[in-house]
Amino acid sequence: MAGLSDLRAGFDPATVKEDFTLLRNPHHDHPLVYLDSAASSQRPDSVLAAMDDYYCRSHANVHRGVYRLAEEATSLYEGARQKIGDFIGAPDPGREIIFTKNVTEALNLVAQSWGRANLRPGDAIVLTEIEHHANLVPWLMLASEIGFEIRYLRLGEDGELDLSRLEETVEGAKLVGVTMCSNVLGTLVPVSQIAQAAHAAGAVVVADGAQYVPHLPTDVSSLGADLMAFTGHKMLGPTGIGVLWGKAEILDAMPPFLGGGEMIKDVRLDGFIPNDLPWKFEAGTPPIAEAIGLGAAVDYLSGLGMAAIREHEITLLSYAMKKLEADHGDALVIHGPSRPERRGGVLSMQLDGVHAHDLSQVLDSRGVCVRAGHHCAKPLMRCLGLAATARASFYIYNDESDIDALSDALGEARSFFA
Repeated sequence: MAGLSDLRAGFDPATVKEDFTLLRNPHHDHPLVYLDSAASSQRPDSVLAAMDDYYCRSHANVHRGVYRLAEEATSLYEGARQKIGDFIGAPDPGREIIFTKNVTEALNLVAQSWGRANLRPGDAIVLTEIEHHANLVPWLMLASEIGFEIRYLRLGEDGELDLSRLEETVEGAKLVGVTMCSNVLGTLVPVSQIAQAAHAAGAVVVADGAQYVPHLPTDVSSLGADLMAFTGHKMLGPTGIGVLWGKAEILDAMPPFLGGGEMIKDVRLDGFIPNDLPWKFEAGTPPIAEAIGLGAAVDYLSGLGMAAIREHEITLLSYAMKKLEADHGDALVIHGPSRPERRGGVLSMQLDGVHAHDLSQVLDSRGVCVRAGHHCAKPLMRCLGLAATARASFYIYNDESDIDALSDALGEARSFFA
């Protein structure tokens, strides 16, 4: 197999890794092999520098001052909004990009604002069996209070969604919520197909892009969803910032989510007038440094090219699946689609006779970091008949040597628990 650095001139994962200080540190006296980017990616030095530069040179609150520092801070903050909107093809970033704490808060915003305004007892929404809790629990909470029905698109063969009854399932639904990529199975969901059926039924579509936007070219104009949420810390950005994109006409019609400063035009003792988009949904002092950091992360990803990042991921997945099967055979089960091009860069694994948490600890002792648990997707895990898996996830700084280290560590775990 051709080396990964042959994919695109200038995109060599070994070179990329040099931009990440943390990845150059040893781990348990081994080279660090970080395979947990689906939980949280690492940050390049340029992201940390952008945030540090803001704090050292331009820190002030935004939108509230006419002195130079405040104007500089506002320019950096709103510039990041524009940059992030351009990254996902938002038609009007200045109005359609809402900064939140994370993707979970963004999806809660949709449930608490759009959901409360539009759902009534006896209504129905549609979710999928492979959702992360972030796009499931907010709707369960609201359903228990309001009394609407939740229907589900079920898991089918080879880790794909069963869409054989799609039109029937979405008929009469007010909303369809769907992950774009499963954080457990890696399944890439045909969002456009689902959105087309949902819109024909008169439903609004909200997409969870947490595992998609960091890895694939994203264009919300062609995606078909009406609202999409993603998070900064899975795409080289800082923690503490997420994004909700929505069509301006839908966001305009939604009531505010949180009350306080900045989200108002006027306040009287008997009421208030909400602010314009996007500030209607950004109450209080926003995550200024985090937005600037996420903007720097978008610059870094754009410099590599999202198409090249996706090609790198497919090649690495193909190598990993072949390598692990050759080395471990039936002793190792990998869940999800069998074709690398049909999945994101996550491999949820079971090693025969070894609990996922025990396996993760043995791998950690060899410098290999993977995630163990239910991955905030308990309904899916129950569908698979599992309590937990060990999940390895890849990103731009991983290469074939990381897969080799993973496979070697799995071999040591097999020997240890034999």
